[in-house]
Amino acid sequence: MAQKLFIGGLSFSTSSERLREVFAQAGGVESATVVTDRETGRSRGFGFVEMATTEEAEAAVKKFNGQEVDGRTLKVEFAKPAGSGSGGERRGGGYRSGGGGGRSGSRW
Repeated sequence: MAQKLFIGGLSFSTSSERLREVFAQAGGVESATVVTDRETGRSRGFGFVEMATTEEAEAAVKKFNGQEVDGRTLKVEFAKPAGSGSGGERRGGGYRSGGGGGRSGSRW
């Protein structure tokens, strides 16, 4: 089963094709994507690589985490499922339920 990896610390010049090329050294790459800014089209400095198997993904983490590619040190780790992490709970409106916001009165 394919396993998705988060790749941080990418050089702004690294392309999706270059990312695929690099990670192919660790095994089969299903997909490689550098995340870009919607407005400017410029790299945001991170991306995702989907390796063909969990074993190949583990090999890629060991091989590339902390390694330099295109002049930058990579951070490579298993990607977290969508919706998990620090911002996942805020999307449902849980932050401002029950009131108008602003700074009136006590916070307790």
